[in-house]
Amino acid sequence: MAIRIVLDAMGGDRDVPEMNVEGALRALRDLDGLHVTLTGPADRIRDYLNGRHAARFSDVMNRLSVVDAPEIVEMDDHPSKVIRSKSGSSMGVGVKLVKQGDGDAFVSAGNSGAVMAFALFHIGTAAGISRPAIATEFPTLRGRCVIVDAGANVDCKPEMLVEFAFMGEAYYRALHGTPRPRIGMLSIGEEDSKGNAQSLTAFALIKQTDVNFVGNVDGKDIPLGLADVVVCDGFVGNVVLKFGEGVATMLIQLIKEALKRHLVAWAALPFVWAAMKDLRKRIDFAEYGGAPLLGLAKPCLICHGRSNAKAIKNALKTAYTLVHSNVTASVVEHLRTGG
Repeated sequence: MAIRIVLDAMGGDRDVPEMNVEGALRALRDLDGLHVTLTGPADRIRDYLNGRHAARFSDVMNRLSVVDAPEIVEMDDHPSKVIRSKSGSSMGVGVKLVKQGDGDAFVSAGNSGAVMAFALFHIGTAAGISRPAIATEFPTLRGRCVIVDAGANVDCKPEMLVEFAFMGEAYYRALHGTPRPRIGMLSIGEEDSKGNAQSLTAFALIKQTDVNFVGNVDGKDIPLGLADVVVCDGFVGNVVLKFGEGVATMLIQLIKEALKRHLVAWAALPFVWAAMKDLRKRIDFAEYGGAPLLGLAKPCLICHGRSNAKAIKNALKTAYTLVHSNVTASVVEHLRTGG
């Protein structure tokens, strides 16, 4: 089955197509059933394709197309304004292609608020979903954990957290093949009685469903891998995510500084370099690609603004998996049957 992914070629902090185009070509080489549509200034994209990549990726060029979209959504553009003022942007045109059936999913490293605004306006939520939620993968001692929501909804009703549990379960199953991923509720303690009014009510509601609910988990349990999916509102989830990114960067820097202070350890660096590379890989956002907006009628992924070609490639592969596994239908069925 051919899967068509639309990629915002101008998404990212630098508003240039290079990383996006190269990421798309790498993904096409890895996935035979993938077709990618690039949206952005067509002449600029084709010049780059014909100049640098014409020979190296000639074998996959027949599965790549370009749709002209001259406008660009800047990182500081207000999400509610760009829907009408920049409907001809690489982001706006891309989302509309997915809406009208010319794409199965959308990927962008651009303004995340604008991506969500365009997606909600044109694609809309799936049946039974109140609001989409960002699902972000987090490295743990046992592998990976998915945090839902990681920033899309700062204020949530308890019923929304139940939806997040279903979304996270379906997403984790699709990505990792785990039949019954462990679902945890982020709280201030492991006891059932811990939490605020929102989390306590959501706890009781999730417990009534058939998800593999392991109860409350607190902050330290996330990196220990005590749950595969951690449910929380977007305010808390985004704080956890950004804190984790900061800790990871700090640890790498502290290790480097400690090695430099000990000459014997620094001299031994060539012998432990492979281990250092493995550590960096575990905490590198590029390995995780994009974070999906779960709950939309069609998959939509938001990538880090600093995404390189590797991150874009992995985001496209994640989008491919979401379409192939039909995660949206799984979540809708869960909600229809009441879990």
